[in-house]
Amino acid sequence: MRPSKRAPDELRKVSLERAVARYAEGSCLVKFGDTHVLCTASLEERGPPWLRGTGRGWVTAEYSMLPRATLERTRREVTSGRPSGRTHEIQRLIGRSLRAVVDLSAIGERQIVVDCDVLQADGGTRTAAITGAWVALHDCLAWMKARSMVQGEALKDHVAAVSCGIHAGTPVLDLDYAEDSSAETDANFVITGTGGLVEVQGTAEGKPFSVEELMALIELARAGTAKLVDLQKMAVM
Repeated sequence: MRPSKRAPDELRKVSLERAVARYAEGSCLVKFGDTHVLCTASLEERGPPWLRGTGRGWVTAEYSMLPRATLERTRREVTSGRPSGRTHEIQRLIGRSLRAVVDLSAIGERQIVVDCDVLQADGGTRTAAITGAWVALHDCLAWMKARSMVQGEALKDHVAAVSCGIHAGTPVLDLDYAEDSSAETDANFVITGTGGLVEVQGTAEGKPFSVEELMALIELARAGTAKLVDLQKMAVM
């Protein structure tokens, strides 16, 4: 039995609340159970210098965790002068995931920055961030399209992410902290609305996992992200 009493293929309660930040072109408060992440999408009129003259734009992300998002206060990374390796990895992951479903030439030489701030953490902050970031990005692009700033359809597909793992010998979907901290295998999957794999991260915490176990996790992830995409579709209707 899972600590949360959920079935092996059951997501936590998920909600996607749009337009929660007054000044951002797009925003979403995403909740995966007790993990809460605020995602805001901001339009910048100038893209990165290396894209100047190409006619293409850019989508990138920044990620941070508030000091009391966890049980004990963590130091703000700004006080150390640079983001940690974990933070750098996560924000690069979010950016890659979003760019996988955006036609960068459609937005011109502009940049969209999606900030993902963890208000409360209970496992799966990066997967919640990606899922909510897509909604914030969608609304930012809609804002741009309403002002004739987008050529054609910039957003090519949905993208969502979910964690999976092997806990007490059983493949399970959407790990909370209690499961994540004691899982034998922990994995994150980023998958598009059409079922394409954007990124797979998997680690054995002890005993190596088998190909059969990996395939079981992939099937759980595909079903889980399909449900998350359905929730994204309902959120932006």
